[in-house]
Amino acid sequence: MTAWPAPGQAPCLEAEQLRELGVERCVGLPPIVLEIGFGRAELILGLAAESPARSFLGIEVSRKRVAKAARRVLRQELRNIRLVHSSAEYVLERALPAGCVGECWINCPDPWPKKRHHRRRLIQPDFLDTLACALAGDGLLHISTDHRGYAEWIANALPRALELDNLHAPKPWSDKRPDRSETAYEAEWREEGRAIVYFDYRKRR
Repeated sequence: MTAWPAPGQAPCLEAEQLRELGVERCVGLPPIVLEIGFGRAELILGLAAESPARSFLGIEVSRKRVAKAARRVLRQELRNIRLVHSSAEYVLERALPAGCVGECWINCPDPWPKKRHHRRRLIQPDFLDTLACALAGDGLLHISTDHRGYAEWIANALPRALELDNLHAPKPWSDKRPDRSETAYEAEWREEGRAIVYFDYRKRR
């Protein structure tokens, strides 16, 4: 059974609703596709339009961005997306069961460049362990960043997640743009000459 919204129904969920009712009732049959920090939602909307039979869940800490993305979902009549206003840590720790995510995207998270703010960075060893638990066997994790310092931070953190294998080994990341639509932010940063690197990992069965 799936709970994709009916035509004209807002695609938004509260984190507690997701926790209480479960992924299958709120989002759709797992394994689902998850995007953490969807921003303008270009990536998740594009992926959902390309794969109408898959269930998508977007998490974003900005309520304003969730509201804007919800309007875009309705305009495009996409019935396979649900959006949650919450921190990713809360949803992963409290609302998503183990093995329910088939693919996860984290596209250019905030690098928090100042050293005193590094503890606020999303990619931390504990976070990656929690995320690895949510991934299904053979589930994919895609992370990108345009910040060199954060790239090195991520490259140091990911190997500590022992359940995940680097698909670009022995290189820590790829400089090649993946086969997906480029977001407006990515296009803007490339024009500014900022390099974007891509991490792709697979969970072991």
